[in-house]
Amino acid sequence: MGRTCGRPFIAPGPRRPRAVNESVTDPLLAQLRARAERIETIELRGRITRISGCVLHARMADGRIGEECLLRDPVSKVETTAEIIGFDGEETILAPAGDIRGLSSRTEVMPTGAEPLGPAGPDLLGRVVDGFGNALDGGPAVAGRVPLNAGPPPPLSRPIIDTPFVTGLRSVDGLLTMGEGQRMGIFGAAGVGKSTLLSQIIRGAGADAIVLGLIGERGREVAEFLERDLGSEGRRRAAVFVATSDRPATERLRAALAATACAEEFRRRGMRVLLLIDSVTRVARALREIGLSAGEPPVRRGFPPSVFANLPRLVERPGRTGEGVITAIYTVLVEGDDDASDPVADEMRSLLDGHIILSRDLAARGHYPAIDILRSKSRVVSAVATPEQLAHSQRVATRLAKLEEIEILVQVGEYREGSDPLADEALQMRERTDAFLRQTVAERSSLEVTLAALAELGRQS
Repeated sequence: MGRTCGRPFIAPGPRRPRAVNESVTDPLLAQLRARAERIETIELRGRITRISGCVLHARMADGRIGEECLLRDPVSKVETTAEIIGFDGEETILAPAGDIRGLSSRTEVMPTGAEPLGPAGPDLLGRVVDGFGNALDGGPAVAGRVPLNAGPPPPLSRPIIDTPFVTGLRSVDGLLTMGEGQRMGIFGAAGVGKSTLLSQIIRGAGADAIVLGLIGERGREVAEFLERDLGSEGRRRAAVFVATSDRPATERLRAALAATACAEEFRRRGMRVLLLIDSVTRVARALREIGLSAGEPPVRRGFPPSVFANLPRLVERPGRTGEGVITAIYTVLVEGDDDASDPVADEMRSLLDGHIILSRDLAARGHYPAIDILRSKSRVVSAVATPEQLAHSQRVATRLAKLEEIEILVQVGEYREGSDPLADEALQMRERTDAFLRQTVAERSSLEVTLAALAELGRQS
């Protein structure tokens, strides 16, 4: 077309049909109106200049951060969208929504003036979709749409957390009690039971709606989790967003944002919502891939600054409002034996309202859920538990700490009964404590039953 590749150009839009308002009696006004309706409108377009990793660079006449653009390739006929995420000199940096195959230097970029939207609404319950709302379960299309990048509730508008959130797990409800509107992290290495623990919480959760984001999972595991772990009852009241590990980084990120936006819509409707993201580590890796492709420097063990800027924006969105409540649980895949040396795990611990640490040693002994009570913490337990419950849970925790202290002495036969009354008590109550903390996948415990068992355990000596 005789234009230099990469430079913005103005293309003629469709000619409007001539239509003169017959009711206009003034000949001059009618003539001006007719001429105005014959004017050919124009559409501002840009062109892709280069593709770097998972981001696009384009020369455009206009655009703003967060704006969605339409991409159209005249040769391959591929049409998709992309979000403006930055600028580099005269170039605009865009994150494409999904696969970039079929895009080229001929691809036109057209700002839409709109922000990205995600699927939402009550018709999502019982459905499995991707971050765009495309049905993965063979069901009908989802019509509802809400903004993907909404801001968190204002700090002073959040009601105080004062109501327990029931998970059906004795170890959590009794010793690490959560509150409605809390944001909790489940930290653990691969293979210690994070997904299994999630399925137990889903089955026993006291929530009106559940929103689950499966981010970066292996394709085989998605079907297994939905059929075996979630079950028909769990699927009936859950909206599931899926982006497997083979999907582009932008699509994995979008699925997490879409799940959060969907939970926000349920909250706006006055519902008590449980939001689960498995895993936020893979969300962080998607952010890293996008940031490095955009030219950001790796500043913290290979992670660019945008990762640690975007994680708080994601996890601050759940919580209580005057309309409803979102209780959020994020799984965190810990690399190595020390989560303090893992930048994502370390950052998430500082952002969340509590952490459940899963132990390799407990998992190896067949102790499930493999929750390390002494290293786990709920920061709202004092606000949602009674003084009696706090006293009983502290008693149990003290015994567990003493058992850990004398474990080596007991194993080598060096501990002498009567030398430490607290140690004697802890050893005497060891089997009962283990029975309280262990729980099968199918077993649920109401809050009343859990607190009664905890009170009995805390009183006995």
